[in-house]
Amino acid sequence: MSALQKGTQPNLPHSLDIVPSLPLYKRAPREDENGRPLSDFMMIIPKLRNRPAHLIEETVAKIERVLNRYTHAVVFADLNLKLNVLWVIVRPEAKVSCRLPAAINNAVPEALLVAQPAF
Repeated sequence: MSALQKGTQPNLPHSLDIVPSLPLYKRAPREDENGRPLSDFMMIIPKLRNRPAHLIEETVAKIERVLNRYTHAVVFADLNLKLNVLWVIVRPEAKVSCRLPAAINNAVPEALLVAQPAF
């Protein structure tokens, strides 16, 4: 549904277009502008696609607010409603890889880091 990519503005530009696009492996960066490898993580948001549109929009807004706090580290983010998956690529900075998913989970409690057990 949404591809959020870091630009030069303070906020992450985004697209809410629901259209077929290139596969993620062709769109998502693997290295930063200096050739250094990037890190990534995936989060599952169970049953997101089945919610009413206004609740989906609220969830997207919450995620976007968190990502905007980490614009220095976030390089790419994609929310796939068909799969209920959020994929985020970040610069491998100290503590971002654990703090960012935790911040998303705090804003959207049902969002689970892939490999995180559901309690």
